[in-house]
Amino acid sequence: MTDSNELEHPWLVAVWPGMGHVALSAGYYLMSKLGMNQFAELSSAGLFDIDVAIVRDGLVQKPNRPQSRLFAWKAPPGQRDVIVFIGEAQPPLGKYAFCERLLDLARELRVERVFTFAAMATEMHLGDDARVFVAATGQPLLDELANTNVHRLGEGHVGGLNGVLLAAAIEKGIPGICLLGEMPHVFSQMLYPKASLAVLRVFVELAGIELDFAELAKHAEATEHRLGQLIAEVQRRLEAVEDEDTGEGDKTGGEPWQSEPTESGISPEDERHLETMFDAAKQDRSRAFELKSELDRLGVFEDYEDRFLDLFKKEDPGA
Repeated sequence: MTDSNELEHPWLVAVWPGMGHVALSAGYYLMSKLGMNQFAELSSAGLFDIDVAIVRDGLVQKPNRPQSRLFAWKAPPGQRDVIVFIGEAQPPLGKYAFCERLLDLARELRVERVFTFAAMATEMHLGDDARVFVAATGQPLLDELANTNVHRLGEGHVGGLNGVLLAAAIEKGIPGICLLGEMPHVFSQMLYPKASLAVLRVFVELAGIELDFAELAKHAEATEHRLGQLIAEVQRRLEAVEDEDTGEGDKTGGEPWQSEPTESGISPEDERHLETMFDAAKQDRSRAFELKSELDRLGVFEDYEDRFLDLFKKEDPGA
């Protein structure tokens, strides 16, 4: 574990998997572009049960429980340091107790403020700007955000550990903020990096740090373009079905529409390409998010997640 005396006015950002992968994508991007290093791991023993055994080549594998790791960025003089907590899964039991343990560690590290990121599913349309909503543990924090481009969350709740951590933070006396990025509810089960981008823009403004958003912006634009194509294709097929029902349209048939198959494996070419990207990210961690985007595209990020996070275990040679 890093020495708390080494950190200057640190803020903690805690993220877990959730809708649109808004929080995780933002956390991974922050880690990648700031060149963070892993410095601690929070035990999740007893929080995750095992109900299946994985078998490979006839051999039962050792259980692989979700991990919870912390990464730190040492800022230039005069700026605040940032800690990112990445939880690979939200525990089904003991959520509040787990949050208390994380906050106890945060106090040891002299964390001055806790942030969580989340998604806010609304009726927004593709092409609309993603708004950022906010919930905080105290009025002074909301007042601080009054001059930023955020919308105060009215009545409602923040589900999962994104909300539970802030509730626990109140009892621990640590100020906390949840930033929720807006996304279309129809795509709630799909990646939506545009919301991650909106959340991060607000966070870095509050933290007073600089971050290159070019790669995330490009990823968000490409994702939105693909989603737009998906909507257009669905609409076209629905119209074709309506034409058939009314006796209109082409009755000669055509290729049946099939949704894109889920990736259950990758080709040797893709595997070689991933190895090249892993090597590049190992040499230059600012390229780690490019690697994550490709893993997401291939649908195999969960299979490579531990290896991806291992990229952040050691200091860069020039650090």
